[in-house]
Amino acid sequence: MLESYLTGLVVCGGIIVAIGAQNAYVLSQAIRREHHWWSAGLCMLSDIVLFSLGMFGVSAALMAMPEALEILRWLGVVFLGWLALQALVRASRGRAALETGEIAKRSLKGVLFTTLAVTLLNPQVYLDTLLLIPAVGAQQANATTFVAGASSASILWFGGLAWSGAALAPVLSRPLAWRIIDGVIGVMMAAIALQLAVGGH
Repeated sequence: MLESYLTGLVVCGGIIVAIGAQNAYVLSQAIRREHHWWSAGLCMLSDIVLFSLGMFGVSAALMAMPEALEILRWLGVVFLGWLALQALVRASRGRAALETGEIAKRSLKGVLFTTLAVTLLNPQVYLDTLLLIPAVGAQQANATTFVAGASSASILWFGGLAWSGAALAPVLSRPLAWRIIDGVIGVMMAAIALQLAVGGH
């Protein structure tokens, strides 16, 4: 159970950090202390719902069609490898610093709407929650603890952004910091893809 939990924590933690638009928006709200806990909470809730739907929906389908497990596993390996390559390319090229100072003051409704947009209008979110996470989670001994680990990663990450965004902003807004983060993400995703390819059924 602990291994399943930790796998969910690491895999989903890496995925969440890799989704730039959502993180940048939550961090920008935290820096400006503008409904940032509402924004972070909505991101957490969306992740938990999507993780659960993706994991248990695919698990049910796998019971009816066991051969789909191998397909999911290799699709997961390919997708993880693609994420790793993307992150390493970003690390080598760098990315622009976060721009937060010129955004006009927004209402709570506007912040929540924008948070939903950057979360749900990103096709990668659905690839992650309906393909990648179930592909990894299906290999685990306990699906429930895997989802709990994934949910914990979301709560820790977005909670951390909301709480410490103002203090970390001078560091996180530097391109070098994002290069380091992307480099770590790339190595992590490549290692998980290799483990999934070698250790799967």
